[in-house]
Amino acid sequence: MWLRPEEVLLKNALKLWVTEQSNPYFVLQRRRGYGEEGGGLTGLLVGTLDAVLDSTAKVAPFRILHQTPDSQVYWSIACGGNKEEILKHWQWLELNVMKTLSVFDSSDDITSFVQGKIRGLIAEEGKGSFIKEEDPDKFREALMKFEKCFGLPDQEKLVTYYSCSYWRGRVPCQGWLYLSTNFLSFYSFLLGSEMKLIISWDELSKLEKTATVLLTESIHVCSGGEDHYFSMFLHINETFLLMEQLASYAVRRLFDKETFETDPVLNDPFQITKRGLEGRAHSEHFTTYFRLPREETLKEVHECFLWIPFSHLNTLGKMCVSENYICFASHDSSLCSTVIPLREVVGIEKSDAVTRAVTISTKGKKIFRFTDVRDFETLVKRLRGKCAVTSPQHAAYSETGYTDNPSDFLEEHPMAAQKGTSKTVSTEALMTVFHPQDAENLDPKMLKEKMKEQSWKILFTECGRGVSMFRTKRTRNLVVRGIPETLRGELWLLFSGAVNDMAANPGYYTEVVEKSLGTCTLATDEIERDLRRSLPEHPAFQSDTGISALRRVLTAYAYRNPKIGYCQAMNILTSVLLLYAKEEEAFWLLVAVCERMLPDYFNRRIIGALVDQAVFEELIKDYLPQLTDHMTDMTFFSSVSLSWFLTLFISVLPIESAVNVVDCFFYDGIKAILQLGLAVLDFNIEKLLVCKDDAEAVTILNRFFDNVINKDSPLPSTVQQASSSPEKKGSNTKVEITHLIRESNEKFGAIRYEDVESLRRRNKLYVIQTLESTTKQNVVRVVLQEVKFSSGDLEELYYLFKREHFLSCYWSTNSSILRHHDPSLPYLEQYHIDCQQFRTLYHLLSPWAYSANVDSLALWTFRLMDENSDGLINFKEFALAFDMMFNGSLTDRLKLLFKMHIPPAFTEVGSISPSEEAKLSKEDLMHFSNLHVTSPTENANTEDKTRSPDKGKGKIDIQAYLRQWQDELVRKEESIKDLPRMNQTQFIQFSKTLYNLFHGDPEEELLYRAIAAVTSLLLRMEEVGRKLQNSASPTRSSVPGTSAEPADMTPGNESLRQTETAMPQPSTQTTEWSFAFEQILASLLNEPPLVRFFEKSADLKSKLENARPSQMRASKRV
Repeated sequence: MWLRPEEVLLKNALKLWVTEQSNPYFVLQRRRGYGEEGGGLTGLLVGTLDAVLDSTAKVAPFRILHQTPDSQVYWSIACGGNKEEILKHWQWLELNVMKTLSVFDSSDDITSFVQGKIRGLIAEEGKGSFIKEEDPDKFREALMKFEKCFGLPDQEKLVTYYSCSYWRGRVPCQGWLYLSTNFLSFYSFLLGSEMKLIISWDELSKLEKTATVLLTESIHVCSGGEDHYFSMFLHINETFLLMEQLASYAVRRLFDKETFETDPVLNDPFQITKRGLEGRAHSEHFTTYFRLPREETLKEVHECFLWIPFSHLNTLGKMCVSENYICFASHDSSLCSTVIPLREVVGIEKSDAVTRAVTISTKGKKIFRFTDVRDFETLVKRLRGKCAVTSPQHAAYSETGYTDNPSDFLEEHPMAAQKGTSKTVSTEALMTVFHPQDAENLDPKMLKEKMKEQSWKILFTECGRGVSMFRTKRTRNLVVRGIPETLRGELWLLFSGAVNDMAANPGYYTEVVEKSLGTCTLATDEIERDLRRSLPEHPAFQSDTGISALRRVLTAYAYRNPKIGYCQAMNILTSVLLLYAKEEEAFWLLVAVCERMLPDYFNRRIIGALVDQAVFEELIKDYLPQLTDHMTDMTFFSSVSLSWFLTLFISVLPIESAVNVVDCFFYDGIKAILQLGLAVLDFNIEKLLVCKDDAEAVTILNRFFDNVINKDSPLPSTVQQASSSPEKKGSNTKVEITHLIRESNEKFGAIRYEDVESLRRRNKLYVIQTLESTTKQNVVRVVLQEVKFSSGDLEELYYLFKREHFLSCYWSTNSSILRHHDPSLPYLEQYHIDCQQFRTLYHLLSPWAYSANVDSLALWTFRLMDENSDGLINFKEFALAFDMMFNGSLTDRLKLLFKMHIPPAFTEVGSISPSEEAKLSKEDLMHFSNLHVTSPTENANTEDKTRSPDKGKGKIDIQAYLRQWQDELVRKEESIKDLPRMNQTQFIQFSKTLYNLFHGDPEEELLYRAIAAVTSLLLRMEEVGRKLQNSASPTRSSVPGTSAEPADMTPGNESLRQTETAMPQPSTQTTEWSFAFEQILASLLNEPPLVRFFEKSADLKSKLENARPSQMRASKRV
């Protein structure tokens, strides 16, 4: 165990200890008299001394000391009761600490670092024990430190914390790594030097475990182009797993809200715990590996043996139990695996107490015998309980077509054959309708097909048939050879796990078909357009039978999953599924592909396909380095392989060869597609290495695919697509698809499923950040044309805008901002902020943020920019407002202030005195921001009001967007003559705002006098105008007196009060006076101090520099 470092003087201790191992920094010692024969008189005396002491005072026989070459003082840092225990500590120090210590310059630094590291390890071990014992004291202490160090809002939930080192250049800082729901935070205080680091999960572009010469094993984090390295973890794998889970959670919550909303586990960030995240990671691995429904949760894992009857041996592996399934995988995954649905189980027995055996019987008369099961009696009770409460749908619906004896099942469940069928749903695979096999035809191809069928029947006899069959290396070999036509639909359904979805949802497809028929959406329009493009050369899709079945399946899926709806490439995949599977089976196969096997492939941003392309590029670098050295741009592989992933090679290979690829995909998942892609490049590598450009490389690959054949395919020649004309036979070498697939397994079979999933998780962060970078570049390019900001300043403004958007989403489960975020919208419409977030940014960035009524200014500016009155503004509207403040001319800035004080922007928020700071609560701010005030121009023409085309509609109206953009292009600059007049109440508030803006200016007194002169002049002008209009009416004094003197008689306040008293109050007997913008502008231009004030440039650079580090504190404060 690790010990709190204490000084040890070896001068008096050398006779009691023997040095076993040593290096420049550590010494491993053994107590004399322990573990040695004889040992002499000294060993005998030491052994006797240790033996007669009280047990609590006994000395551990092994210890590790820390030393430095130029110091006589040693520090005890670890002890052990046996050699195995102490050697583990010694090896950990050699692997994780030794190489690090060489970077320090002084012995004191080395000692301080080692002491800090050991204390951190002790706390880490203590943390593990108190979590098990559910003792919250230490966690509460860590939480208090976390809150004190980083000052995050109270809603930020700390998940866990670890002791580790953070590398600043080549020097490590020992400290604590805090993992919370939205941030990765690190704190260190060593030798008087404090170090803080806060990184939000959504900004990560890379998260990986690395090993270098200096660092044996560390975690590499990349954010905003900066690299960060953390090392010396006690349990680095556990730490990395949690970091991956939290990063994935943040990405899904902020960038993929459609998927997130359907996930009740993560929908509430306050419920996330370390144990929950670890359990979730294991459950995801479990359901993905065994192809189970995503709703399944891994409940328990037992290491045990399973009897393999056809091999006559017990294989060691893991039994995994969930709500509705018992699964087993051998440690050598290629040896054996199986899935046992509880709906198939008819008996669970304790067969042998000596071997701790559990026997499970299924409806197919199969028996599974597990031995050496830990706590097997309790397990049997739990499994029996699960079988008793299995949902009716799981119990009633088995693999009706694929059990060993289907008639037995139909006798037991006579209604099962009737459910799930409909007059409108086809119950036959299209291949059996359009290409029925002729039993009399015994040509060579059909003979080979019968031989393959016979091989599978032998396998079924030995390994069982149906969902609980044993899957072995022999199964994979048969799949590589190609599944027989008659068994293809059944085995696709089995290997994909779609059989479980269909069994759990009887009658679902028929119900969805009936509901979706006749619906008219954007998805159905796209489906109708693509129906005739789906395998048009195949007879099945030249008839109404095939087209109707394809329409029903695609429309039903679009109805089931409107977030995906319909995506191009789904029609090609579904048409192949319909050839070999019944219509309902094809639907569930499509569900399995889109929602489990190829996640995030079929949406508007095809993130899943982009992720797998990035994985493919990494594999090319590892397995075909000479190709990456030759290619100057790796994006070539992405562009050429996109169709391979989206259509599983169906779009590039002849249909008779493509189905063999689909066979392997349903058995091995995306790993099969990656391996085949590598094999294709490897086969053509010599030609690709001499290519001069991308076009030539694409031509080579297209010719290769045209010459991939399946000579054993029983499909009629009219259906086969491979070129077989005599003039082309000699032009290129024909490649047999089974040889190509076998070669992909032999050369690239070392790629493991776990490695692919790890690469997927790592590259998803990179792909998301790349897409976000593209969005930023497009938004900045569009907005840059309409503002005077530099590109760099605009990018920084975009960062702050987007950051504020995310900050509003971190701690709110029902954030309106989060609800409105939609990555499928045009770039400018993807991110919005509401009035509360705008106020925060206004405080940070506005040149008028020092004004006493800054909250009111922020509110009125927001209402002015929110043209469609939806309570949200996009980045373009945000940038235009600040562009007028920083880069506008005198006229532009005055016009902005003028428009802020007239409807629809202006709304009264109470009397605001310039001597008092006015603050609006969040509730008041949101109320006023959503308060609609009709302006005169709106009354004149309410139809001209600009509205976002997607508001209130179920789908995006592209034509409306085009019309809006066209209007913006031809829109003329607003004339100051078009502005409505400002009434008395608005002018009073306008004057107060100007007084607030002048406060603190070097020319403050001159400005106050100037504005007093302007207001007096305007009032006289208005009074003269009214006299001319009402010459027949008796005149009225325009300066009513006041009886009270103001308490504050500073020049500014005195001028303001004189102005207020000079203004006539509203009366029912007189018409309110008003001012036009031209009058105000002309009056202000007569006063040089006012002209200088509004022409003065504001420093945006300093505002931006201060805003980034202050944004989070500002969000919390405001």
